[in-house]
Amino acid sequence: MIKCVFSRYEHKYMLDLVKFNRILPQLEEYTVPDKYSRSGSTYPINNIYYDTEDDYLIRRSLQKPKYKEKLRLRSYGVPSTGSLVFLELKKKYNGLVNKRRTAITLEKAESFVRTGIIPEDDGIINRQVAGEIAYFLSMYKVYPKVVLSYDRIAYFSEDDSDLRISFDFNIRARRSNVSLEDGDYGEPILNRRLCLMEIKTSQAIPLWLTQILTENELYSRSFSKYGTEYTNTVSAQMKERYI
Repeated sequence: MIKCVFSRYEHKYMLDLVKFNRILPQLEEYTVPDKYSRSGSTYPINNIYYDTEDDYLIRRSLQKPKYKEKLRLRSYGVPSTGSLVFLELKKKYNGLVNKRRTAITLEKAESFVRTGIIPEDDGIINRQVAGEIAYFLSMYKVYPKVVLSYDRIAYFSEDDSDLRISFDFNIRARRSNVSLEDGDYGEPILNRRLCLMEIKTSQAIPLWLTQILTENELYSRSFSKYGTEYTNTVSAQMKERYI
């Protein structure tokens, strides 16, 4: 069964590739790769982020309010019209992230966001989550603004906790051809020698992981892929204006 509701804290760290290669063997003593990472290679994740015409949602998010929310459409690999994707509503309050998602075909997802009308029940869509997304769409008139793609490798804890550690490489974005079907290309938003590590858990970070972070001088920081892309875009527009 596809998990639809997540509630957890997300801790983010920026690593260079030297440090990544150093800590990975240490992490593998306590974790196992997820089903997509078992070959030892990364897998692509593609997202469309939705926002209002005047970019209200990301502008507000960058102000770091206690509460913020965003809507995105996610695929693993490049989908076609009938492919299953995930429509996700993420809400963050005082550091706790609540993610609600539903599996849905690409065609139905695009229609849902465009019209605000929940598709007919097909046994796949989570109706409760779809209702929450419909309410969000009634509050904000949103449009597909940017495609954000990256290559991920991820690990889970071997015990019964919900600990997940992911590494995202080659984070790239585009504001033209904002369609998942069009591919996962884009311009890099970070130095290619860097990767983003995220630790996601509803509990405290375990002692063994805290020790690894401390030994390797890794410290959590605030980072938003969409926020970084938006800031980069605005900066580029300002430079063009004054050239």
